[in-house]
Amino acid sequence: MAPASNFNSISNTVCVMDASTRLGSSLVKRLLTNGYTVHAAIQNIHNGGHGELLDACDMKRIKNFHLDPFDYHSIVDALKGCCGLFYSFEPPKDQSCIYDEYIGEVEVRAAHNVLEACAQTDTIEKVVFTSSATAIIWGHPENDQNSASMLLDERHWSDINVCRKFKLWHALSKTLAEKTAWALAMDRGVNMVSVNAGLLMGPDLTIKNPYLKGAAEMYEDGVFVTVDLDFLVEAHICVYEQISTYGRYLCFNHIINQTEDAVKLANILSPLPSSPQSMESDTRIIQERISNKKLNKLMVECQPQINGKSRGMLMKVST
Repeated sequence: MAPASNFNSISNTVCVMDASTRLGSSLVKRLLTNGYTVHAAIQNIHNGGHGELLDACDMKRIKNFHLDPFDYHSIVDALKGCCGLFYSFEPPKDQSCIYDEYIGEVEVRAAHNVLEACAQTDTIEKVVFTSSATAIIWGHPENDQNSASMLLDERHWSDINVCRKFKLWHALSKTLAEKTAWALAMDRGVNMVSVNAGLLMGPDLTIKNPYLKGAAEMYEDGVFVTVDLDFLVEAHICVYEQISTYGRYLCFNHIINQTEDAVKLANILSPLPSSPQSMESDTRIIQERISNKKLNKLMVECQPQINGKSRGMLMKVST
């Protein structure tokens, strides 16, 4: 996973897959704002939401493609003429976004197709692969380490056997898919970086979100991290535009490690009349066991402003 030695785009056209997701549609809007021309590859064609928020000038710089991640030719068509790709995966709508023991095979196949298509597209110079923090955090019990202060970061991988044993299908799927992407990228010489995102916060977050399987254990282990949409978009842009980026970047801007935060999240997911007294009396602050230092350093170097504050100020810094 070495950094690219050079990054001189022959064009400013990039592809976003899947552009119909919250992250994808937000990336499309931000990229257009930054002056890019965008190929919006839409898997869930009825879920796209970027068009109504774009002005006429923006619409001249966007081209929509119907994406089938299992149809190699539809991927190649969307990539044609692009210098970069932002890739993320959500299950097809006919699977009701359910992560089960079989979804890993689906996601691995999609990742394989996309990276192979990138390798065969001469104009592609960089791929930003959206993965998950769940591909990092599982299978590292604190008592198995000789240091109680060990911090997990982008160098760690979730243990596939642990994921299978405890039916952590989201973690298993993301781990297998990302490993597949990295294997292909290194074998085919594709310049790829990954963004391993925490739980994406937003109005559509529900208790059925597959990331939340094992939430209590994540909380107790000090690795329950979340990320806001704006911050996640900024991280993707920064990782793409910086020449020196390489490897994986663990992306979050909040750690849920105290009762107040846990109660707030619980109320978002399933509102309660009042918090249980046992939770109100719990004043513990769980020790953090996860670090975003690599991304934090990169985003401070990028220097753009978000709502008047630097990226570095918005980060939850782990040392």
